[in-house]
Amino acid sequence: MSKPKSNNTKTISVALTLCLVCSVLVSAVAVGLKPAQVENARLDRNKNILVAAGMYDAESDTAADVAERFKDFEVEIVDLNKGNYLDDDALKVAGIPDRNAYDASQATKNKALSEDLGSNDPAGIGRKPKYAKVYVKNDDAGKPEMVVLPIQGYGLWGTIYGFLTLESDMNTIKGISFYEHKETPGLGARIEEPEWRAKWSGIHSYDENGDVATGVTKAGNPKENWVDGISGATLTGRGVSNMIQFWLGEQGYKPYLDALREESGQTIDKADTQAKSDNKAAQPTTELAAALPVANGKEA
Repeated sequence: MSKPKSNNTKTISVALTLCLVCSVLVSAVAVGLKPAQVENARLDRNKNILVAAGMYDAESDTAADVAERFKDFEVEIVDLNKGNYLDDDALKVAGIPDRNAYDASQATKNKALSEDLGSNDPAGIGRKPKYAKVYVKNDDAGKPEMVVLPIQGYGLWGTIYGFLTLESDMNTIKGISFYEHKETPGLGARIEEPEWRAKWSGIHSYDENGDVATGVTKAGNPKENWVDGISGATLTGRGVSNMIQFWLGEQGYKPYLDALREESGQTIDKADTQAKSDNKAAQPTTELAAALPVANGKEA
């Protein structure tokens, strides 16, 4: 009895049908999981903001705690060149339909929403967004109690993303967090460690002349008001230093921070900066953020 001949057409048809079914299933799962992924990204972003603000306890806080605590912050879009907030009308003119959904990282891919830094790019970000999303916590009088600033810059292997929180004087650093990077585990990746992040608390950002007065030194070479680098991670430290100085400088948030100080009648003088430096040297850091791990997830 002869064996049936193979039918290549039938084999190909079955294979294509299986591929089509699998593609439909994968697509359906991806679409179904999309809302959960977006929500997780938003939760991670808010969690990292609270970490930088010293308002998150990893051992006890739940997603509900993060959502409730984040309500204390107002989301604002800042014109980085002018230093002012954009109201709803200005947002429409700028092409930003939703302040909460605005992503400054994605804006750098849009020429209308960003500008090429050319050779004047110490943080290595290529393009700077014209507008930044900031998170402001006001006191009972309606004045800024703290402001959380998104920061980013190139490290050793890729871009480092984080948040920097300033106190009400818009000069003293309250906390910092790094939530996405490609730095070397055990070396540059130690920027995530609570002990190293705690070193930033209490440092003042500017000197009496309004110039950026902080950064990261080479490990073992302490410098007043600067953070000691991590041994074996010189290039990562340099990247973080460049990032901090860029975003606190004229190309970054300085016009905005100057405007906030002017609005509240505050100034930066030598007595203020010296007092903060002396206070940091005299007292150990007790910020909650010093004891917390960093969550992962790029800002949505």
